[in-house]
Amino acid sequence: MSALLLALLLLPLVGAAVCGVMATREDLERAARVVGLGFAAVSLVLVAIVWSLYSTAPDAPRFQGRLSVEWIPAFGVSFALGLDGIALTMIALLAVLVPIVLVFAAADKLPAGRTGAGFTALILATQGVLVGVFAATDVFLFYVLFEAMLIPMYFLIGRFGGPRRQYAAVKFFLYSFLGGLIMLASVIGLFVASENRLGEGTFDWTALQGMAAQLPLSTQIPLFLGFFAAFAIKAPLVPFHTWLPDAGAEAPIAGSIILLGLLDKVGTFGFLRYTLPLFPAASRELAPLVLTLAVIGVLYGALLAAAQTDLKRFVAYTSIAHFGFIALGIFAFSSQSIAGSALYMVNHGISTAMLFLVVGLLIRRGGTADLTQYGGVGRAAPLLAGMFLVAGLSTIALPGTNSFISEFLVLLGSFARQPAFTVIATVGIVFAALYMLWVFQRTMTGPLRGAAVVGDGPGAASAATFTDTGDDSWMRRTTARFGDLTRGEVALLTPLVALILVLGFFPGPVLEVLDPTVAATMSEVGVPDPVTPNGVVAR
Repeated sequence: MSALLLALLLLPLVGAAVCGVMATREDLERAARVVGLGFAAVSLVLVAIVWSLYSTAPDAPRFQGRLSVEWIPAFGVSFALGLDGIALTMIALLAVLVPIVLVFAAADKLPAGRTGAGFTALILATQGVLVGVFAATDVFLFYVLFEAMLIPMYFLIGRFGGPRRQYAAVKFFLYSFLGGLIMLASVIGLFVASENRLGEGTFDWTALQGMAAQLPLSTQIPLFLGFFAAFAIKAPLVPFHTWLPDAGAEAPIAGSIILLGLLDKVGTFGFLRYTLPLFPAASRELAPLVLTLAVIGVLYGALLAAAQTDLKRFVAYTSIAHFGFIALGIFAFSSQSIAGSALYMVNHGISTAMLFLVVGLLIRRGGTADLTQYGGVGRAAPLLAGMFLVAGLSTIALPGTNSFISEFLVLLGSFARQPAFTVIATVGIVFAALYMLWVFQRTMTGPLRGAAVVGDGPGAASAATFTDTGDDSWMRRTTARFGDLTRGEVALLTPLVALILVLGFFPGPVLEVLDPTVAATMSEVGVPDPVTPNGVVAR
């Protein structure tokens, strides 16, 4: 499996290099997109093979498909990769979403002087680096890739984004880079601590985790805070979130999907892979602080989402609320809540991708992200409205959709350990239903209205124009001009709809992969599962 894991990392990078070379030739523009999609499709096939080979047996090692090559021997640095259940599910999510965003982006109108080949190269480069981030089992390698992933995303936002793309790209880069520098201080501190404790400095995750219990709390807390700062910015937790609305709003839709659906998961993944296992005592000591930030994020994100008139910023703020739920589950320290958070990371990626794609299709037709310019879209484009509803219901975790079981596990597992925080966070669920249904009602229901829908037709002045005149021909012309989903667009959204429904009713295959890693993480953090009043252990 190690050869397959290495191929999963290198294949997108090779594809990015090929597309980058093709970007220098205008006559190869279309071919480059096809080549990039081919590399992404092969990666998806490889992920399916790796998934089938991954063992969930009780005696299976924590990391499978391990590969380790000496990189900087003088400092004990290795190019070391391995897969646990959480890393595998995130890489699988990455492999599913990248082909979808590449197909969607093929119809986008790019800024002047930009090429689709260059865009494809940046998407594939981001995919390759993210595979390395999730699979790294050397802490220094993880840090290097953590910083490296900023580069392609910076250019995705700065070269292919909206009117304020340069501002958003610089803000994104500075926030993330600063967090990475703070983490670097802790990485160095961890190396020094390992030299003192083990007699030889190392960045190997397994060796560092093995000495974690020996580190005094006074050492763990500053090291924890260094990693936490980087992950809290990336996640993003309030108040480290302010870069996200700008980046999410200015990035192209495909870039926003990668940013909010995948790259931001590095933060919560880091909590599970690094902060909890490597600094267990500090994680337990500082859990109330993190839980407070998580609950604030749930409520703050929901309230700010309800106040947005820009559809892309609206989706960005909903994500802030969802990341609050994920952090709540992680730092509640129960098997149920951590499993729910890990599953929530996957489901949030699917739901956010679906919601961004529908918003992107709406913007293509209306030419604006201003939701006040839309109304009655369901009459002109019923399929588009239906897809928007599916995405919205998944986002608010309606039973039967993918997000429900993950949110339910987070709340159930968190309540057993942290009832007060959980009850407060539950209020966010009510807010989520309100803001999502409000946006759907504003844009999709009622008579045709809004300049983005009716344009310069006789109904542009007010919604009453059509109702009063009964001008059927005007409605037909408006409907034909605005246009419903094409067969290609329906085909693009169908895999996500299928995942929303399948994981809503059958999350077992994903949870089966996640459970061994969740159990190992609980053991590493040194907290037993809470016991209910009737003496039953909540698992």
